[in-house]
Amino acid sequence: AEKVLGYDLLSLCLEGPRDALDRTQHCQPAVFVASLAAVEKLNHLQPEVRGRGGRGGSGRRRLGPARGAAEAALGSLSPQVVERCVAAAGYSVGEFAALVFAGALGFAEALYAVKVRAEAMQRASEAVPSGMLSVVGRREANYKFACLEARKHCESLGIENPVCTVSNYLFPDSRVIAGHLQALEFLQENARKYYFKRTKMLPVSGAFHTRLMEPAVEPLAEVLKSIEIQKPLFCVYSNVDGKKYMHSKHIQKLLVKQVVSPVLWEQTMHSVYERKQGTEFPYTYEVGPGNQLGAILKQCNLKAWKQYKHVDALEDEEAAET
Repeated sequence: AEKVLGYDLLSLCLEGPRDALDRTQHCQPAVFVASLAAVEKLNHLQPEVRGRGGRGGSGRRRLGPARGAAEAALGSLSPQVVERCVAAAGYSVGEFAALVFAGALGFAEALYAVKVRAEAMQRASEAVPSGMLSVVGRREANYKFACLEARKHCESLGIENPVCTVSNYLFPDSRVIAGHLQALEFLQENARKYYFKRTKMLPVSGAFHTRLMEPAVEPLAEVLKSIEIQKPLFCVYSNVDGKKYMHSKHIQKLLVKQVVSPVLWEQTMHSVYERKQGTEFPYTYEVGPGNQLGAILKQCNLKAWKQYKHVDALEDEEAAET
């Protein structure tokens, strides 16, 4: 990773400084590599994983990513993991890791694409004061109307062509809204009016997955044109539409589009776990830093969540079980 990135990523992850690691240009490569490392760890836990597979019969598994991370594996991952994998999905930058695991992208090429993506998104973030607001709303909440009024508020402040839109669909009644900081502050101040139960600014540097990221589109598109992309060995679901990738050109197109499109994670979860009544759910592994996607899965599909486990490359396995 150091040869591709030009800096010591492992040292940055283990020793900091934290503010440097939190910067988009470093955070995205870190999540990507940590996700792949977690799947490599899952490979070494194969005896336990196979034992879990015996419970309830099928043992089929879906690898699921964390935070921006995804299910992914390095070349030495045992063939059994790939052969028994039902599907993969990655949240935001995690989609690159999912595609590496599925054999669609090479590790070094994907890491370089992530590097270019992260640096371009960092520059786009610094161009406009913007951010992301996590919202848990009541059933009456109308997110589109709230965003519309927030944009009108920005226009009254003299901001031209303001941005305020849903950028992430997490689970029922939970969204992330991204855009100009003035719009997000307006929504926080008027949370009760729009039936928002909880709001929280996310510790990110920009309005990701909105048109404020348009300057990052071209650099990523150029890199992906130079990378060989294969058809995935098994189903990988896209953030853009919540559907399976069909072929290499489809992957190239949607990875670029994802930068300025909302992450349809809730919709993706419904697609992945849709099955006939009585059909068993696969085992789900969230690999990478954090277990936020497991919490989201629990809200989207409780039965599927009961077959869930989190794997973190840096976490002690005994501590994880307690």
